Amino acid sequence: MDAATRQSVWQRAGGRCEYCRISQEQEPGQAFHIEHITALQHRGGDDLENLALACCRCNAYKGPNLTSRDPDTDRVELLFNPRAQAWAEHFRMDGHLILGITPVGRTTAWLLQMNAPGRVAIRAFWAQIGEEL
Repeated sequence: MDAATRQSVWQRAGGRCEYCRISQEQEPGQAFHIEHITALQHRGGDDLENLALACCRCNAYKGPNLTSRDPDTDRVELLFNPRAQAWAEHFRMDGHLILGITPVGRTTAWLLQMNAPGRVAIRAFWAQIGEEL
C-alpha cells in the first residue's frame, strides 16, 4: 500500500478508529492500523473503498470476519462497514458506553468488545479532561 493511500485513509477517518471512534492521540502507545473491511483472503482489495482506519484492538477482534452473531438474537449478522454505513445509524453513546442500536451495531460492538472495561475507562478518562469521541 502506497503512502498516498495510507494518508488518504488517515485523513478520511480524522485520525480516529472508524469502529470505536477513539483517536490515535487517545491511545498513543499502540499504532493504528489500516485494515481491510473485506479481508484479502475474502477477495477484498487495497482500494480506498475497502480500507478503514482501526485501532489495534478493534482490528485484532475483527480479524477477517465479515459476520458474527447478534448477542440479542443469536442470528448471524454482517459487521459494520464504515464505507457503506453511517456510524450514527448503528451506534450511539450512552455515557462512556457504545451501544449497538441495530443488529449490525450490536453484533459489531459485541465482537469488537467495544465496551470492555479498559475501553470504557479510556473514554471516561478523556471525557474528564474535556475530549469526547
